[in-house]
Amino acid sequence: MKQNIFSLSISFIIFSSFTFSGFTKPKLWNQFRGPNGDGDAKSANLPVKFSEKEHLTWKTAMPGKAWSSPVVMDNKVWFTNAEENGHKMWAVQLDWKSGKKLNEILVFENKEPQFCHPMNSYGTPTPVIYGGKVFVHFGAHGTAALDAKSGKKIWERRDFKCDHFRGAAASPIVYEDTLIVHFDGHDLQYIVCLDQKTGSTLWKKDREYDFKTDNGDRKKAYCTPSVITHNSRQELISPGAVATESRNPQTGALYWTARTGGMNSSSRPIYRHGHVYVFCGMGSMSAIRPGGKGDIDKTHVTWNRRKVVPKKSSPLLLNDLLFMVSDEGVASCSNPLNGEIYWAERLKIKGQCASSPIHADGRIYSFSSDGDCIVFKAQKEGLEILAHNKLPNGCMASPAVVGDSLLVRTKDTVYRFN
Repeated sequence: MKQNIFSLSISFIIFSSFTFSGFTKPKLWNQFRGPNGDGDAKSANLPVKFSEKEHLTWKTAMPGKAWSSPVVMDNKVWFTNAEENGHKMWAVQLDWKSGKKLNEILVFENKEPQFCHPMNSYGTPTPVIYGGKVFVHFGAHGTAALDAKSGKKIWERRDFKCDHFRGAAASPIVYEDTLIVHFDGHDLQYIVCLDQKTGSTLWKKDREYDFKTDNGDRKKAYCTPSVITHNSRQELISPGAVATESRNPQTGALYWTARTGGMNSSSRPIYRHGHVYVFCGMGSMSAIRPGGKGDIDKTHVTWNRRKVVPKKSSPLLLNDLLFMVSDEGVASCSNPLNGEIYWAERLKIKGQCASSPIHADGRIYSFSSDGDCIVFKAQKEGLEILAHNKLPNGCMASPAVVGDSLLVRTKDTVYRFN
């Protein structure tokens, strides 16, 4: 672990227990990791125990192979789907109350789809709903805007080239009236900003740092970016392989670069306590103070760590505690300002945790690829498991929450629990 002098001057209070009752429940879940991009469902009163026979409101079978997370707005559920071979790619719309399939839009057909690793899918990026549109993204196979009511395609872009080498995974985000998308492939690595109404390119920027390798496999990344506001300045926090860039989201101009290491970064960055928390896909993380200029490795990186850090899933930062679940199913609780680990314990699951955990009313929900659904307390005192649920076939997608309902997509079914 690395810790510099900047962390020593910061006063920090740890709360060992939480009171979440003052927070509201999410009324929508319109993007990857929810309305704030952080996986926090606030005070939602979700069922602790659930199964195909317990607290089930509805379930809808979903053939195909796709890991995109469901998104919800205006009593409609949206997600993407794909054939396992990648020849056809859809957007699917369900009724929130009944689970009935309302629409299935064939968005793209591909005669020669890129190779996709079996661990990934051709429909992994999560859609985002905004301004009456649903934006769906399938990496270099195409990006499109659909009308959120009818499903009619408004525009599409299929001209952005990139060899993902293992398949795409980065989800698009909206910023004001634009759509921002990462293309971090084996051959090309760049960021694109599109006009939401027309799909036209507003800016496109290549990664500006030296990867210090000719091996394209070490240049790949799968990370969904975040826009934050730090000291009145908006910054697009954009992790790639080897380094993380901060850019002006309006123009794409580069603010700073931090060499956060590794390749395959997939965890969405999160901003709290004057830091952004960035994860590389090789099992390390960094706490960075935004607001810098140029190379900031020696001036703005407060700490970094390799122990019990997830390679795929995103973290939860609740009040003053950082919770994570590693790929191997090790849950941990840490101090976010110096990286100190308060506890780290195994959840005793089968498979791995690629799905990102969510929080609701002091409880954390974590899902494994083999169907283990662990609910444990969000506390500093140690791991306290409240329930060990099981669903057939397991999860790669992250769940969604609206009101007091939990929406879970397994590998072949979508469930709503109340």
